[in-house]
Amino acid sequence: MKDTCHLYTDLAWLWPMWGDATTEYAHYCRHVTALIRQYAKRPATTLLNIGCGGGKNVLNLKRQFNVTGVDLSAVMLAQAKELNPECTFVQGDMRTCRLGRAFDAVLMDDAISYMSCRTDFVAAFRTAHAHLNPGGVLVATPDVTTETFQQNKTSTTSATRNGLDVVFVENVYDPDPTDEQYETTIMYLIRDHGRLRIETDHWTMGVFSLDTWRHVLRETGFEVHEGRYNPGEDDYTVFACVKKG
Repeated sequence: MKDTCHLYTDLAWLWPMWGDATTEYAHYCRHVTALIRQYAKRPATTLLNIGCGGGKNVLNLKRQFNVTGVDLSAVMLAQAKELNPECTFVQGDMRTCRLGRAFDAVLMDDAISYMSCRTDFVAAFRTAHAHLNPGGVLVATPDVTTETFQQNKTSTTSATRNGLDVVFVENVYDPDPTDEQYETTIMYLIRDHGRLRIETDHWTMGVFSLDTWRHVLRETGFEVHEGRYNPGEDDYTVFACVKKG
């Protein structure tokens, strides 16, 4: 099945309905902030959010940091800017972008999952390293790892706003457990004043073992600290990585 990206283009208007920025993302951002404060070897005032999407994490992090966001999707960046008009946003590919400046902290959240091969995975962390001041902290959270992946896991989220009722149905599936990829398929049940429209998305994503994460981060030049984040139903590994030097 061919990859699509409707959520980041023509269906991007659905993104604000999928998770409330002020509540659902706030707890994770407090956790990220605490890790940065714990491990930073320099005062942390600036933060780069790589793969910032529609700016929901930025909304919470800007209370503690001067935040810059980078994302590949111009449509999502427009949403992020509308939500956070005082912040800076730049269109760029996490594998290759170079902003010409360094930050005290970097956040790479679930967007790292779109690195669907080892080469891209390594390149993304080199981008993070290149944008950190010495003693700065990268916080990276695997959405899934080889150890935590659940075949055919399916989740549903519903939202209602201004006559729209939307159900997001997300399914993950690994057709070949011997490689480092899996598939995410999303179905959008969109009812506009009761009239049903069905859309779908399909993405090939990367899944790597915890040992691969540790190895790549250390090889990139980070001092790696590993912890847990448990917002409720799921439990995640979180890496707090200090740039040496």
